[in-house]
Amino acid sequence: MESRELFVGGRRVASRASREIEDPWTRAAFDRVPLADEALAEQAVVACVKAFEVTKRMPTYARRDVCAKVASLLRARKEELATVLAREAGKPISLARLEVERAASTFAIAAEVATRPTGAVIPLDLSEAQAKHSGSYTRVPKGPVLAFSPFNFPLNLVAHKVAPALACGASVLVKPAPKTPLSALALADIVREASAPEDAVTVLPCDDDVAEKLVRDERFALFTFTGSARVGYLLKAIAGKKYVILELGGNASALVHDDAPDLGWAMDTLTTSAFAYAGQVCIKTQRIFVHHARYEEVAAGLAERASRLRPEEPVSAKGVLGPVLDVANGKRIGEWIDEATSRGAKALVAGARDENRLGATVLEVRGATEGMRAVEEEIFGPVLVLRPYTSLDRAIAEVNASRYGLQAAIFSDSHRAIDAAYDGLDVGGLVVNDSPSFRNDAMPYGGVKDSGLGREGVSFAVEEYTAPKMRVVRRV
Repeated sequence: MESRELFVGGRRVASRASREIEDPWTRAAFDRVPLADEALAEQAVVACVKAFEVTKRMPTYARRDVCAKVASLLRARKEELATVLAREAGKPISLARLEVERAASTFAIAAEVATRPTGAVIPLDLSEAQAKHSGSYTRVPKGPVLAFSPFNFPLNLVAHKVAPALACGASVLVKPAPKTPLSALALADIVREASAPEDAVTVLPCDDDVAEKLVRDERFALFTFTGSARVGYLLKAIAGKKYVILELGGNASALVHDDAPDLGWAMDTLTTSAFAYAGQVCIKTQRIFVHHARYEEVAAGLAERASRLRPEEPVSAKGVLGPVLDVANGKRIGEWIDEATSRGAKALVAGARDENRLGATVLEVRGATEGMRAVEEEIFGPVLVLRPYTSLDRAIAEVNASRYGLQAAIFSDSHRAIDAAYDGLDVGGLVVNDSPSFRNDAMPYGGVKDSGLGREGVSFAVEEYTAPKMRVVRRV
């Protein structure tokens, strides 16, 4: 096992503490990373603040070129990085390769966003008294960024915090997820290789007590967090005067209406959405509401597809279903399934359970669901809940009964049904005739209610990271 040094203040430094990194499939340690203590974290904050004085003055071409170079290096190291993702996150290798490609795309988009106009002329000669005044504004970075990333997309979701910072000229300190820091550390090395300013990006694995002090630190102007709603809102409460962006959980729903145009496609894409990466995606399909006229066909088709899925070793997987992150989560998911079946849910497919290797499970729920965690909470596992409906308005109301509102989908050829879903669903995004897992790295991404605050997607994140700065000129 390796023991990497951390890169802080323009140099590599050792730490007294470290943490083993386990392969979720074998549950054996295969690497070790150093952990920053309070003293090392203080050095990192000082370096990040100092770097901001450089990054905020970077010319457009330099910001563009760094982002473009990072994209190129990510693509050149696709297999190496995909293997890291498969080992540390338990992500099936085909999905790991896709994540690397998406991270490269995120930086390529950032290279283009860096060159976009960032301001406007504001007419101020609106009265005789101000006839000689003119105005304009540009957007400038708010300050150093503190970013916490989750375990499930440990490369691309770090990219979604780092790329906008580089595009607009902000420095950023990233605390990666405790169990999946390796790809974030690799990305930081790539950013340095791309000739970014010293300490423009720092990745700092650390324990919770050190992380909490970082969140409280007023030298950061902005805090961006992706993870659970519980942790996100706890951290927001201690973040002080920082601008806060929260990308949190969901329990995404899909509506399959009676006029869904291609049921085969719908069932294929919803199966992948529900079970790929063992369902450890915040916009994975968790609930499907199917019009009663199509319910039996859809339920049978989804059950047949799910029954063919088996967990596979990520680095050599031919399919898309790997392990969940750890045994504790495997146990929790099993408990939620058992709770649902004890309260009347019918298991159309009951996936086998072996600690954190879970087969696909499909539950049919026709009765009351209040308090049923597999329906109401974010299960983050390979579980799908089916429910028939007769009234689209009632189905929309049931989707909205969730405390989450990230993304949803509807399969329909009816403009009236699609408009009703778009107007009625309390979500950050509606996907039509594809799964709610659809995400393009350029689009605005985020939710409402307990799903968070603010938006990601490179250009939208740049807007969050920056503020307008006004210039008023009086002609003399």
